Amino acid sequence: MERKDRPFDIIGQLAALRRYARSLVRNADEAEDLVHDALVRAFEKKKSFRSGANLRTWLLSILHNAHIDRLRRNRSLMRRHDEAAVEAEQSLPAGQEHAVRLQQVRDAFFDLPEEQREALHLVAIEDLSYQEAAQALGIPVGTLMSRISRARAQLREFEEKTPRVSHLRLIGRDGNESN
Repeated sequence: MERKDRPFDIIGQLAALRRYARSLVRNADEAEDLVHDALVRAFEKKKSFRSGANLRTWLLSILHNAHIDRLRRNRSLMRRHDEAAVEAEQSLPAGQEHAVRLQQVRDAFFDLPEEQREALHLVAIEDLSYQEAAQALGIPVGTLMSRISRARAQLREFEEKTPRVSHLRLIGRDGNESN
């Protein structure tokens, strides 16, 4: 078919989109994700495409904007992580036994299924109400409460299985235990 018959022929532009995405991100998998995001945006904004305009330019512009949005999102995330690291550096390091225990609890938390982990995080760490957390996740309050209940039950089970007595011993420079 001729271009006039199909003015919104995105398939014919895939090669150019992939090439441009690959040059932007320098990684084949990330480039495919970027092309996918751009195509989703293009179909969402299909009505804004003016008939007779250059489709390739329009699509490449969308791809470029999607890339810029990703860069901004990543920079924002890095900035938040850096700020959190500064806060963490201001705290005193925990003792060895406490540090090991915190790592165990952290690992147990991160072993929770994602949906339970995000629900528990919003309520227990971010201090959101159930209503606010449910709204942030786009789920009913009852579903949120169920996820939190299952997450807490799993963490209680972890707590019951983890021995309370530490097996760590302090060894002095001479190789002997110190009391």
